[in-house]
Amino acid sequence: MTYQELIRSWPTFSQRIQAFVQELGLDSLALECDHTALRVNSTEAADELRCGFESTGKVISDNMINGRPILIIELHQPLMMGTSTIECVELPYPSDKVYPVEGWEHIELVLDCGAKDCDTLSQALLEQAPQLAPVLAGETDIKVKLSSPKGDKERLPNPTIAFKKQGICVKVHAHGIKAVIASETE
Repeated sequence: MTYQELIRSWPTFSQRIQAFVQELGLDSLALECDHTALRVNSTEAADELRCGFESTGKVISDNMINGRPILIIELHQPLMMGTSTIECVELPYPSDKVYPVEGWEHIELVLDCGAKDCDTLSQALLEQAPQLAPVLAGETDIKVKLSSPKGDKERLPNPTIAFKKQGICVKVHAHGIKAVIASETE
């Protein structure tokens, strides 16, 4: 996948993600979408995308997370998703996992609740979006994964709830990506 192909695929991905956010009932919460992420299967593809993104933004984090480099690129001109702007792109270098489809994979929404673990984040999310109770209980066709990914230098816990369906994912986390990056230097 080239950088130009990736950028051309944004409108389709954006529409699918917006429909999924609406299905989850998260659209009414007006959560900030702090970044979007993609998946690639080769270091060569990641390097090519890095070059493309460096021409339209700057790398604000280059960190080892779960044993692999993950870049956060702050765009000079944000991506648009409906009326929302997305300022950052997460570019993970590949691990030993092979993705069935390369390209855009998820967005991350910030539920500013100060949660430090997945249970607290889940409770805070259910308070604002009680319709997610059956989803979080595993009673629907939407897959849910709770995790607390952590970079080597990060000091701010950032629990995450991932909702996956039909090859796309919406993640909800407790802190914005820029706050997490700032914690690396504290």
